[in-house]
Amino acid sequence: MAAKLTTDKFARPASRSERKRKESPLCSAKERSVMLRRRRSSRTAFPKVVRSSRLLPAVTPCPARAFAFLFRMVCSLVPIAFPENCNMLLESHRGLELPLGINMASPSREEAIPSFEVSPEKYVHWKLSFDGPVARLSMDVQEGRGLRPDYDLKLNSYDLAVDLELADAIQRIRFEHPEVRVVVLSSLKDRIFCAGANIFMLGSSSHPFKVNFCKYTNETRLAIEDASAFSGIKFIAALNGTASGGGYELALACDEILLIDDGNSAVSLPEVPLLGVLPGTGGLTRVVDKRKVRRDIADFFSTLAEGVKGRRAVEWRLVDQVVPKSKFAQIVEERAKALAQKSDRPSQGKGIRLTPLEPRLLPSAIEYKYVSLKLDPALRVAEILVRAPAEPAPRDPAQLAEAGAESWGIRAFRELDDALLRLRMNYLEVGTMVLKTSGDPKAVLAYDDFISRSRSDWLVREVLLLQKRVLKRLDLTAKTIFAFIEPGSCFAGVLAELALAADRSYMLDDPKRPVWMQLGPLNGGDLPMSNGLSRLETRMLADSQRAKEILSKSERLDAESALAAGLVTFAPDDLDWDDEIRVALEERASLSPDALTGMESNLRFAGPETMETKIFGRLTAWQNWIFQRPNAVGERGALTTYGQAGLRPQFDPRRT
Repeated sequence: MAAKLTTDKFARPASRSERKRKESPLCSAKERSVMLRRRRSSRTAFPKVVRSSRLLPAVTPCPARAFAFLFRMVCSLVPIAFPENCNMLLESHRGLELPLGINMASPSREEAIPSFEVSPEKYVHWKLSFDGPVARLSMDVQEGRGLRPDYDLKLNSYDLAVDLELADAIQRIRFEHPEVRVVVLSSLKDRIFCAGANIFMLGSSSHPFKVNFCKYTNETRLAIEDASAFSGIKFIAALNGTASGGGYELALACDEILLIDDGNSAVSLPEVPLLGVLPGTGGLTRVVDKRKVRRDIADFFSTLAEGVKGRRAVEWRLVDQVVPKSKFAQIVEERAKALAQKSDRPSQGKGIRLTPLEPRLLPSAIEYKYVSLKLDPALRVAEILVRAPAEPAPRDPAQLAEAGAESWGIRAFRELDDALLRLRMNYLEVGTMVLKTSGDPKAVLAYDDFISRSRSDWLVREVLLLQKRVLKRLDLTAKTIFAFIEPGSCFAGVLAELALAADRSYMLDDPKRPVWMQLGPLNGGDLPMSNGLSRLETRMLADSQRAKEILSKSERLDAESALAAGLVTFAPDDLDWDDEIRVALEERASLSPDALTGMESNLRFAGPETMETKIFGRLTAWQNWIFQRPNAVGERGALTTYGQAGLRPQFDPRRT
């Protein structure tokens, strides 16, 4: 009976998966053996000896396998989940050939994401409704509507398609519905809130996809906590059924967790006992750091596959309240009204509609209104150019609202966010991002001044918080970041954060073509990193007063002054510029991508540790490692054998 309880909270294998494991008259047992996929870092180029091994397992051909292979190829070329973007996706993949003949756009087209934009009228898995100050986000995952056709999203389990809708809904509530003060997360399915990330999706995904999927879901949960802390929007997890794994981790991101007391519903983090991996969306960190669960109790809870329910869940601080089924809706409504009273959001007002970005997808570039993304396959480099505003800064919040989502502070950073996501998920072989800017620095500083003096307005505040979140996503991107400050650049104000976020920055020192850099009012702490410090403070850890001195001057700095102030790494003259840039890029491309990812992640977040840095620097790093270990993904690993009748995982007992 215990075994049944441990598996009921997860999606059962689809019937076609059951059939695949049966004896086939067309294939012998030897022919059905599956070669384990080579697992690499998301930035590691394909080994030269590997040609088509990712697509063609080394097995003796048979008619059934040949048909299955052709079917998979057709599915990969025609993205079922996004048919309207199929042509654009294929167009974006042409002409991006690496020297080894590997398409830099994506090592696996079936895992490429054609678009990261969704809208409420196209939601498939969530229902969003409004009742005055309360918004309701109800989870109703459609089993057969995942990103790929090789798994079913049973029991409200989720994949990236589900989380893209969740992230979009949270963003739209913040910008389009200023009257909303409380969001209630619940489920439309009976006796189940959410079974977490779909196990069969994870088991069939490449290692880079698994890592990037977990990173994105972590960023979405942090966006919930950011809205609670700074936007005046509180979140209630109304668990009208069992919340397992990622489902409970979603609840942990909320301000309050209410669990229905129906004798069956429980909360659990069963990844360790059932799957041999860690809860990938901050569960362990939030249980002890946010919920303040005692460490020994958290240890027992994290190895208890069936989870905890009833009064014990409250006593162990895993939920805030257990409510009888007959009073559940009433109590949820009462708590929502009580939390709404504490918000400073306007009781009425008009939001702005977040319009589609509609980028142009070219063979080796993506063009937006304010952002350009260009690819250099030979060096595995992506150049991101951010342009300064062309129009004057808004005079007041009313003018900002009139401009809406087209205003530079909103549109440019939404475009940068989209470009970063595309690089992260679809262009895995890109190892280095080169950040550039162009335009009038005065225009950027004028926009910053408007934001700084009008931050008490709800919409202005949301613009600032959007910029903060996008810059954090830049910090967390597993690619080298170089900033090149050249003639025509506008690394000023908020765009100076791009240079401060870089692993290295190069500024041309040429008296005939002067280049300037200037900080503004937002660089002093309004755009903090995950460690809670500004990028300038993180840069000046050895002398905290130095950062204050630099900000107090508020003057533009030439290359020599910026180098002396510690704002840039190198300032080559016009004779050495081309050679230094070339050597830096070639050297970076020659180093181990795995070592670079680890090195950069350690160096970027100097200073104090926060719950956020623990999630990305500690929990995610361990999860990244475990996702490659045989105990999880080997032939008899727990994640590989989960759901397969008669197979039990076999572990290597050595602790490392």
